[in-house]
Amino acid sequence: MSWWGKVVGGTFGFMMGGPLGALLGAALGNYFDGGLDSIALDDSLGLGATERVQSVFFTSAFTIMGYVAKSDGRVTPDEIEMAEQVMQQMRLSPQQRKVAINLFGEGKKEGFPAHDVLAQFKRECARRRNLIQMFLEIQIATAFADGKLHSREQSILEGIASDLGYTHREFNDLLKRVTGQAHFGEQISVQAKLKAAYELLGVNQSADDATVKKAYRRQMNQHHPDKLVAKGLPEEMIELATQKTQDIKAAYELIKAQRK
Repeated sequence: MSWWGKVVGGTFGFMMGGPLGALLGAALGNYFDGGLDSIALDDSLGLGATERVQSVFFTSAFTIMGYVAKSDGRVTPDEIEMAEQVMQQMRLSPQQRKVAINLFGEGKKEGFPAHDVLAQFKRECARRRNLIQMFLEIQIATAFADGKLHSREQSILEGIASDLGYTHREFNDLLKRVTGQAHFGEQISVQAKLKAAYELLGVNQSADDATVKKAYRRQMNQHHPDKLVAKGLPEEMIELATQKTQDIKAAYELIKAQRK
């Protein structure tokens, strides 16, 4: 049974505890006709269990998306559209979509415990570095949804990255790669697209072929959909990882063609 199946089946409960358990409970709200008290605890899903991590990722992703979207003082139509696009890519059921929207709303609220949420998310994900990176990439993409990154948004993202164990340099490198992916998908000139391709792979245009190939393989390995799902990425988010690998491959192919 999937993590969502355990939630709706009443066998999962809120064994996460902490702020994430409270947020998921609030987002589920009236989903269960019998009320939240009818949901049994399942202690078998201990820390590190894949299904538990998947529920943690889902809950954290949408609440922090709401938090990031509100960071510059207001939630723009572009940021709402970005959240909608993520939900569409995930092909959420009507019930899952409702919960995701509620989680997004929880993240927008005044006094949202962002640091506590991120601390629990990091602890639950243990040493799943690639999974944490995917989470951070989603948050950066949300902030960049309107085509620019406001200073307040960047400050918030730097704080999130720091809470998740990223150095300032590591965050800037990741930010550059995600920005490169955003530009790579736009209708731009060939030269601009080539520049975005290098940024997406995280290498300079002066890098030799071996360095470019190594960067490509590293990025593909980090975003391999099956590997991420095995580490705790919700199955519903596999399309996000698939799109990422497709862009990475397309960027590499463009660079190879240009060099020939």
